[in-house]
Amino acid sequence: MTENRRNPYYERQLKYYYLRFVRLKGEPHELALGMALGVFSGMMPVIPGQIALAVALALCFKASKITAAIGTWASNPLNWYFIYLYDYKIGAYLLGVEGGNKVIKSVMYSINHGDGMAVIWGKLFSSGITLVSALLIGGIILGTIASVPTYFIFFRIFYRLKIWRQKRKAKKEAR
Repeated sequence: MTENRRNPYYERQLKYYYLRFVRLKGEPHELALGMALGVFSGMMPVIPGQIALAVALALCFKASKITAAIGTWASNPLNWYFIYLYDYKIGAYLLGVEGGNKVIKSVMYSINHGDGMAVIWGKLFSSGITLVSALLIGGIILGTIASVPTYFIFFRIFYRLKIWRQKRKAKKEAR
């Protein structure tokens, strides 16, 4: 008979991240806007600079820098291939570009096998500015499409979290 063994380390980590999330400071609008800007940045094909872009946008729009950094994890090594492929397809469609799929597959192969950023950027820029333009335009469109619902979903989450905190605080003060 097998027992369901729990790893206390992972349970503590999960509880730690939950508490960090619940204790985020700020108004629901600025927290949700930060998350949306992070998701937008995560859809952009600027792998080493997604967090920097998200934090810069958060500074410009007076949003939460922490949730902006967290939001960039909407893009992660498990889905980079699909995001960047669709970034390219959308941008290529709008620009009327054809024939870049081989370069995209080559770049994704390099990313998955841990090649350096110099190799990846070299592959992109050697294929021409058209491919890079298609990726950026597609990233802007895909980022916008993903970030709008993200804002509204997380606004609701952070608003409910704020109400929960207020009720909890009022209960403590009543004691």
